[in-house]
Amino acid sequence: MTNDLFDAPASGSGVKITDFDGQLLLITPTAVEKDIPTAYGAADATTVTLVVLDGARAGEEHTDVKVFQKALQGQLRPKVGTGRMVLGRLGRGIAKPGQSAPWLLADPTEADKQTARDYLARANSAPF
Repeated sequence: MTNDLFDAPASGSGVKITDFDGQLLLITPTAVEKDIPTAYGAADATTVTLVVLDGARAGEEHTDVKVFQKALQGQLRPKVGTGRMVLGRLGRGIAKPGQSAPWLLADPTEADKQTARDYLARANSAPF
């Protein structure tokens, strides 16, 4: 007999944060990892859990997402270990000459904040 109340521990989600361009994300930064081997050499990353709050993928939760984009890491790293969540809409900033536009989280609007509060209220009232 299986117990449908519990899942096995998850491994890396296999998604990239850039898969969620334009979407409202509720992100919990969980760790900073150093010297992760990549196809381009060793790189640092911030590991997060994220929930998509709008669009076609609303309600999706992804754990163990590695964020390699430096500008995004700058927005997320200060929250590692605080238990605080970051709310923002993922998009591109302004490119510097000769560089790609950075990925950034835009400040949430009041409507975005209400969407997040509604999501958290539903999540906290869900039966265990």
